[in-house]
Amino acid sequence: MNGTYGSSGTVLIVDDTPGNLALLSDTLSEANYRVLVATDGCSAIEQIQYVKPDIILLDVMMPGIDGFETCSRLKADPATAAIPVLFMTGLSELDHLLRGFGEGALDYIVKPIRPAEVLARIEVHLTQTRNLLRAEGVLDDGEFAALAVDAGGRIVWLTTAAAAWLADFKRGQGEAGACGLGDALPGRLLAWFANWRGDGAKAPDGESFGAAAGFSVEIGVCHHPDEYLLLLRREDDGAWNPEQLRERLKLTFREAEILMWIARGKTNKEIGIILGSSPRTINKHLEHIFEKLGVSTRAAAVAAALQSG
Repeated sequence: MNGTYGSSGTVLIVDDTPGNLALLSDTLSEANYRVLVATDGCSAIEQIQYVKPDIILLDVMMPGIDGFETCSRLKADPATAAIPVLFMTGLSELDHLLRGFGEGALDYIVKPIRPAEVLARIEVHLTQTRNLLRAEGVLDDGEFAALAVDAGGRIVWLTTAAAAWLADFKRGQGEAGACGLGDALPGRLLAWFANWRGDGAKAPDGESFGAAAGFSVEIGVCHHPDEYLLLLRREDDGAWNPEQLRERLKLTFREAEILMWIARGKTNKEIGIILGSSPRTINKHLEHIFEKLGVSTRAAAVAAALQSG
């Protein structure tokens, strides 16, 4: 997080009432938090551009833009979207509570302010956020990147490494644009996921999918019943680079791609899903591969490719 060394973290208080600012500032300072203050939404947003807090206490009713609009703007900016926001309000009507959660707030503190409650809620949410960042850090630095999708293949969560993986994958497929929250998976991934779901969406068992040369995907366990965890990995293609196979074996690029996937144990149906072709078309390409290599089986074709160096 962004707290200074030796402190419990950095808290931004946004409130236009001097008494509330003083009470909260004293309470948090005594609890070893670094405290930032702002008296309206616009100045809070401006201040965050220079110092990012670990958590924000945001008053609902303020002059200028209110707390709802301030929260909405913060959540719309990727640079500040992950900062947890706790609303402070004297309003107890259900519609206000629901609107706040809809804008991205994590929790509410109801006025009059009770210092012990404020400290307890801040500690709980900071701990949860820090644990999430630790988990995402492990994924970003590890072998896998990760994302979660809903039943329709739309992204509901992804790590920084997953966003980079998807961008590189789309670029390799000739697709433009990045993938972010709310976007559907890129074409090949979406087709594979839909096919897996169409087979009954059986429990994840480590089933993997070679999305393209150098890119593989594996379905993992997601504890949310309506979401699916995808583990994304880059692979070293080594000798199974389609361009190298094409040149060495005098194949077309598509034939080289098919031979690469055969070497990875994929069936004609699986290769068809990967390459966006029918199994019948894949089989026709396979016949041409056999003829060019002078072999009659898939295993012999792979062996011929290995022997070619």
